[in-house]
Amino acid sequence: MARWRMRLGGAVPITRFGYAELINAIALGQFRGDYGAVDCEGAMRDVQSDLEQNRLGWVDIFWRATLDGAARLSREHAPRLGTRSLDVLHVASALELRARHFVTYDVRQSRLAASCSLKVIQP
Repeated sequence: MARWRMRLGGAVPITRFGYAELINAIALGQFRGDYGAVDCEGAMRDVQSDLEQNRLGWVDIFWRATLDGAARLSREHAPRLGTRSLDVLHVASALELRARHFVTYDVRQSRLAASCSLKVIQP
């Protein structure tokens, strides 16, 4: 991940949707007991710092095209991969942004991204 990040140079793009998912993942980790409140708050501060320091950069997408693309991906891939709607929306968002790389921890999401010719980066 660090090597890829250095080659990228510039901000990693993030949509408002991706940001909401990231914040929810941190909070869900606290709920599940994966880490405590102090760690959770620290992780959220790190995300905010990444935005302020331009390590993460806001990007906007056209939602109509993204949702149409998500429906197409679901028809083509969900029967085989078992992807969930939110996973499909993330991949459709990346495709709408014409991304070449896709960062994820999720196995099904990574399989879908790879099926769509995105280079999967797993931190």
